[in-house]
Amino acid sequence: MENFLNGVKTVNDFVNGIVWGWPALILLAFVGVLMTCLTKFFQISHIGHWFKHTIGAIFKDRQVTKHTNDKSISQFQSLCTALAATVGTGNIAGVASAIAAGGPGAVFWMWIMAVLGMMTNYSENVLGILYRRKNDKDEWSGGAMYYLRDGLGAKKHCKKIGAVLAVLFSVFCLLASFGIGNMTQVNTIATNMETAFSIPRIVTGIVIMILVALVVVGGLKRIAAVTEKIVPVMVVLYFVGAIIICILHIDQIGNVFGAIFKSAFGLKAVGGGIVGTGVKMAVQMGMKRGVFSNEAGLGSSVMVHSNSNVKEPVRQGMWGIFEVFADTIVVCTLTAFSLLSSGLVNLETGMLMDPNADTGSLVGQAFGQTFGQVGVMFVAIALLLFAFSTVLGWSHYGTKACEYLLGTKSTLPYRLIFVIMVIGGATMGENLAWDLSDTFNGMMMIPNLIGVLVLSPVVFKCTKNYVDRHLRGKDIEPMLSMDESIQKEHAEAVKRGEE
Repeated sequence: MENFLNGVKTVNDFVNGIVWGWPALILLAFVGVLMTCLTKFFQISHIGHWFKHTIGAIFKDRQVTKHTNDKSISQFQSLCTALAATVGTGNIAGVASAIAAGGPGAVFWMWIMAVLGMMTNYSENVLGILYRRKNDKDEWSGGAMYYLRDGLGAKKHCKKIGAVLAVLFSVFCLLASFGIGNMTQVNTIATNMETAFSIPRIVTGIVIMILVALVVVGGLKRIAAVTEKIVPVMVVLYFVGAIIICILHIDQIGNVFGAIFKSAFGLKAVGGGIVGTGVKMAVQMGMKRGVFSNEAGLGSSVMVHSNSNVKEPVRQGMWGIFEVFADTIVVCTLTAFSLLSSGLVNLETGMLMDPNADTGSLVGQAFGQTFGQVGVMFVAIALLLFAFSTVLGWSHYGTKACEYLLGTKSTLPYRLIFVIMVIGGATMGENLAWDLSDTFNGMMMIPNLIGVLVLSPVVFKCTKNYVDRHLRGKDIEPMLSMDESIQKEHAEAVKRGEE
């Protein structure tokens, strides 16, 4: 087994160096910058509007939370399922891992990628709604594979390229669902449960496997019903705990933010190394862990956003903006401050006080500095909920990828395999689990970004159409779907006020 794992690591390191090389990172940043510019900085210029029609609408608009009788889910359920998949170990262990490898400056680059990623995620969701379709079970199916095949593939001389990229994306999504969406999450749960409660990893794995099976086999409706209850509770509880730490360590705020900015721009060497190397690691780890956290650019969450009962693509796009904001700007920042103000990181050098510390339990130790053993247990339970909900969300992504490749009949066997893989995640070495997830993320990201880049004019036209109608009061035909029959049906519904 050891030789096999060493072989996997060798192959993974080679592939990871390619998919997470600077060309791929530059492409990721470029797409975010492009979509931000094309939409005229929508995430900033219309911040009041998208807040009002996302989190603000939950308490005012019944349509946002209303459960449906058909196979679709509500806008709020789609957000919760998407957040379930994104707000996971990346927000806790991922932030700790980024700081451990790239210094405090990695946090700054996570912020930058979040601001840009808001519009990448927005664009993915807009395209997802525009190109979605119904499958033979009368369920919505949408995602990068569809806008690659039907959007990019519709361009002159691009039919085969679009079809090949759609298949590659789906294959990589299947692999990622076992990595970022399963093994990494369960591995972190097992690590923290062992640290906080001395529970053997295999026991944790068996319990999680049973719980996952009870939900996942029931399909999206059951997943959405569970996540809309778990996600708000877990985010609020973690938010309150982290805020308490921030208040108690308010005197450290200047030192923490000073360390973040100095490390980000190489004003001091990270870990006592060369300045250029420190900046490179801060940028690279910030970008990689930022994508791991909010998944903007992967084309993953669009697969559940496409199941929403929404008619207006931009409406669902705005939920994508809020998703990245809540995930990285809020939750990851609170995690970073809790860790950097705890004394576990030397703010002068950017190094961990204990170089051999397990990054999976670092945040638990940070909470333990303030709350004692209760803090360690709190983070272990928070990670359990975060990671468990991520497993549920990603099971849907893998299901949709499997459906695209092999048809709807293949989805049940996939779910069963997905459940069994939970045991592997619980017993796998932590570093290998993270490394595999990084690689699968990068492999999935590249075809998706190509699709978003080529179809950026479509996102621009759809956004302009929405702004002209809703913010400028122009009486023009709405742009709702690239399928003529769906466009006609939804246009009539929008006229009746059903958005």
